[in-house]
Amino acid sequence: MSTVDIRRTATAARSGVTPVRVLRSEWHKFWTLRSTWVTLSAASVLVLGTGLVMSVGHEPDGGGFGGVGDPVVLTLLGIQFGQIILTVLGVLFSAGEYSTGMIRASLTAVPRRLPVLWAKTAVFAAVTLVVGLITFFATFLLGQVFLADTDMSASLTDPGVARAVAGTAVALTLLGVLGLGLGALLRSVPGAIGAFFVGVVILPEVLSSVPSDAVNNAVRYFPARAAESLGAVRQIDGGLSDGMALLTLCLWAAAALGAAGWLLKRRDV
Repeated sequence: MSTVDIRRTATAARSGVTPVRVLRSEWHKFWTLRSTWVTLSAASVLVLGTGLVMSVGHEPDGGGFGGVGDPVVLTLLGIQFGQIILTVLGVLFSAGEYSTGMIRASLTAVPRRLPVLWAKTAVFAAVTLVVGLITFFATFLLGQVFLADTDMSASLTDPGVARAVAGTAVALTLLGVLGLGLGALLRSVPGAIGAFFVGVVILPEVLSSVPSDAVNNAVRYFPARAAESLGAVRQIDGGLSDGMALLTLCLWAAAALGAAGWLLKRRDV
């Protein structure tokens, strides 16, 4: 094949790259990963199981497991497991391609590169949000079967309840997207998971013990704390408002994706 023929073939291949085809490719890759099915199932089961345990064990006087005073927080306490599991899935979906070497094929097929990252993000966010909404609403409704005669009895029609349940799903999705962005940025599964745990889970707890109003005020804007505010019926003392919590999570996720996209354009692979 001549040089001209090779160029024509490459041009034809590139002209066939469309956003829809890139999305379809990433959708196929996402569902062919065994880890996708395992992590989504595990997250749903743990969230549901934790919610039922907390609901059954709650005492009418507000005691039970630590005396959680918010019906949504009580039944959806399993989000702590969900955010860990789905963040790991996000990291695997992005950084996993670098460990297997598949990223070379992906970037060869999509020379502009950035559409690959955006498609991964769209697929992951859409699936996580849908799974989260179904899981959290089902968990809340089932939990209320056992909480009907307690101080934690609530209905989706009560002020702020449906918003808090949906907000929990949105928060979980954005935390997962943050993990995906870290995976694409660091290109290492252990490194990205470690960075998430240290920066998102551990660091806020450490800083909270610092006797400084400025530090404690800054901790409110860490992803995990913003997620807590977004998933509560009533505003947490010292927490962010719903709008500010949502904006904070979006900015953290956008920062990770933006840095990953910048690096993706600058590096050879």
